[in-house]
Amino acid sequence: MDLRSCVPQDKFDLAAIPRARAAGFPAINPILPELLEWLQDINYPVAGQMVELLSGSGSEIVPHIRRVLVSDDSIWKYWVLSRLCSRLAPAVLVQLIPDITRLADQPSEDDMADEVDVEARSLLASL
Repeated sequence: MDLRSCVPQDKFDLAAIPRARAAGFPAINPILPELLEWLQDINYPVAGQMVELLSGSGSEIVPHIRRVLVSDDSIWKYWVLSRLCSRLAPAVLVQLIPDITRLADQPSEDDMADEVDVEARSLLASL
């Protein structure tokens, strides 16, 4: 299977999700960064199904989530924390505790404006 066919081509490309699900992990690990990009706006039609798919990943997603959590895109951080991280397996989520703690304790102004710090504290409280 061509992994490119597992990456949505636009926000309405719902057919890519079942292809990615069929390929499964670890086959789709090389395209995790591209798949994670579809969580930049949770209102995209593909976003909800992408959360379901990515929440089944293992530790291989951690470095890609870390890249989001250190980015300047506070909205993306918020969606990743609130929708994806909250559904990850505890063994995966625990690897992100230092990153989530940093966002809770030392948020940027943009992170505070978009309530990333609030979501980070909520996620930490749920552990």
